[in-house]
Amino acid sequence: MSEVVTGDAVVVEVRVAQPPIRAVALAIDMIVQVILMVGVFLAVGFSSVVSDPALAGAVSILISVLVMAGYPVIFETATRGRSLGKLALGLRVVSDDGGPERFRQALFRGLAGVLEFWTFFGAPALIASLISQRGKRLGDVFAGTIVISERGPSGSSQPVLMPPALEGWARTLELSQLPGEVAGAARQYLVRWHDLSPAVQHEMGVRIATQVAAYVTPPPPPGVPAHAYLSAVLAERRRRDQARYPQAPQSHGVRPQAVPYPQPGPYGQPYAQPHAPQVSPPQAAPPSSSPPPPPAPQPRTTPGGFAPPQ
Repeated sequence: MSEVVTGDAVVVEVRVAQPPIRAVALAIDMIVQVILMVGVFLAVGFSSVVSDPALAGAVSILISVLVMAGYPVIFETATRGRSLGKLALGLRVVSDDGGPERFRQALFRGLAGVLEFWTFFGAPALIASLISQRGKRLGDVFAGTIVISERGPSGSSQPVLMPPALEGWARTLELSQLPGEVAGAARQYLVRWHDLSPAVQHEMGVRIATQVAAYVTPPPPPGVPAHAYLSAVLAERRRRDQARYPQAPQSHGVRPQAVPYPQPGPYGQPYAQPHAPQVSPPQAAPPSSSPPPPPAPQPRTTPGGFAPPQ
């Protein structure tokens, strides 16, 4: 599964985390929880506040539940889907729709984790993850979440293609105020553009293009699709960087290579594989006595000025 999740300057290229990586993250979290419980038990045992054995037993049970269930709930809520183990291995819990994990979902996962891992020693989680196509354990099924990996190839080795119809406009852009994280969000969206459904392509593209347009002037021509606008901005930004630092390598260690621009339409596609075949220009039609066709309707635009999907 490939998806892009954006929000509050957070960009996630969604890849379902592999079970071995999830198991290592879980082991790290359980070790931290055991250390916390041992420390709290020792503190309670050496304290003179709790002297009644029955009360001490009740306090021990309460502390165990709070550590076992409260640890993942607090961490995942505060860090938007990360515990210490997930943070160490580049994992995150997100909603099935790609949005950030909510407190209710973290609570369901935490309570289910007490039964899955501490009561039945992980057997329910193992069986559920083997049955689920997306590797979900019972807590993920009940909460409507999935564990994803944020690490991996970012696709930055693929050059952004300049839409031919926007090349002249792009050379007039003021790009000095564009933050790097916003440009990174646009790049990751374009990398995964072909993997998204048309509705997600448009909705997410308009959202990111609106963020970019807040830092870039002048605005795009009317009716430009969001992906074409973002492609033009990033391609022009890269062209200027290459002109300013012609000998500087890219951040991923590969010197940029020139790739011919495909021209399947007026705005092209956001990305193309290297050595993409060129589309030959259309041949001129022979003269005809028939009446000319009616003019094409003007493209509809959204409130942000970007054309919706056809």
